[in-house]
Amino acid sequence: MIPVLTPEEMRAVDRSAPEPVEVLVDRAGAAVARAATDMMGGAYGRRVVVVAGKGNNGADGRVAADRLRRRGAGVTVIDAADEPERLPTSDLVIDAAYGTGFRGDYAAPDPAGAPVLAVDIPSGIDGLTGEAGAGAVRATATITFAALKPGLLLGAGADHAGRVIVADIGLDVSRFTIGLVEGPDVRGWMPDRPRESHKWRSAVWVVAGSPGMTGAADMAARAAMRSGAGTVRLGIPGQAPASRFPEVVGRWLPAEGWDEEVAADLDRMKAVVLGPGLGRSDATAAAVRRLLAVAEVPVVVDADALFALGSLDDPVRFLRKRPGPTVLTPHDGEFSRLVGCPPGPRRISAVRHLAFTTGATVLLKGSTTIVAEAEGDVLLTNAGDARLATAGSGDVLAGVIGALLAQGLDGPRAAAAGAFVHGTAAGLGWRRGLVAGDLGDLLPVVFNSLAP
Repeated sequence: MIPVLTPEEMRAVDRSAPEPVEVLVDRAGAAVARAATDMMGGAYGRRVVVVAGKGNNGADGRVAADRLRRRGAGVTVIDAADEPERLPTSDLVIDAAYGTGFRGDYAAPDPAGAPVLAVDIPSGIDGLTGEAGAGAVRATATITFAALKPGLLLGAGADHAGRVIVADIGLDVSRFTIGLVEGPDVRGWMPDRPRESHKWRSAVWVVAGSPGMTGAADMAARAAMRSGAGTVRLGIPGQAPASRFPEVVGRWLPAEGWDEEVAADLDRMKAVVLGPGLGRSDATAAAVRRLLAVAEVPVVVDADALFALGSLDDPVRFLRKRPGPTVLTPHDGEFSRLVGCPPGPRRISAVRHLAFTTGATVLLKGSTTIVAEAEGDVLLTNAGDARLATAGSGDVLAGVIGALLAQGLDGPRAAAAGAFVHGTAAGLGWRRGLVAGDLGDLLPVVFNSLAP
């Protein structure tokens, strides 16, 4: 897992370092010079422009400039306070104007067609939120030190950063509370299947869909099967128990009062997926709340089940009293309905707060998915891309998470692993024309790639 430190946390790490700041600056500058040399395919005879500001960020750029000169590059250092609108022609621009603590607007100079290597974060990007002014630097690559910064992963920052390189300069970041999930992390979380396993060891009940709206239920159920659930029971209130997939076991549920049928038969179930396509009638919302109030197994609360919670006067208090583990999977609109306001640019803090106050695991969907547990730790994944912006992809994600919960993963790891697998599966699909139903066939490919 790659550590992610906020600017404030990074400053605390810098202050606690045993080496003097000059040593850290020298290491950082050396790392910048190496990255610059790699980008240019060598330094000798190359032309480099360094835009250097005040403080350590500018000092890193100046050290890099000295090292590149010693390697035979022609280097021009321009003070960020006096920079022109257009930089001299060069083979590479090193942006060391402003670092993660920058606030306000920055009008970056025109790099005159040269690639840009940003130092720590592109100048003009908020290191905490990823917000960017109109003139913020657009880097070809960014070299950051010791840990990723949230602003490189969130908002416009991810687009402005280009390829991100994390350089080790000897700082201790082992006590991080935010981490970017990678394949080896998910591989390490995957439980082994005992030789004597049977289908009920990882059974999932999907309560989803409504008359005329069965597609979401089918996709969630199939995703759970494809993600390792031993058996999936699908109940669609008021709909005949039928699924397009023969592996999924249909169970009739009445149109109203269906929560009693589900609650009475949870003994063999290891997880419930609740909400995709369920509908938003008052009777449905009431049944959702009654089931959540009594179900002791882990429940993935998605889509219309989130809507049902949002209609409560105090959904936070309701969730804190729930007897079993809960995974909430809102997008921004559903988050706003639960909390009363959108997550805003400080997304990590907002998700942390909701997880803390509810006692639930909260997964906030987005280009970078944020998963927070009640104790405050945060897992991020940016495995997906715009291909997931298609109807039904959230239903698939809910099914994946439900299957992982049923196999024994706790809420935070099930949610983060589910988001990683879901995003990685999308990356294997069509660049244009991918639909949510395609993901079901791609999920086993990803899980197989994660097998030891």
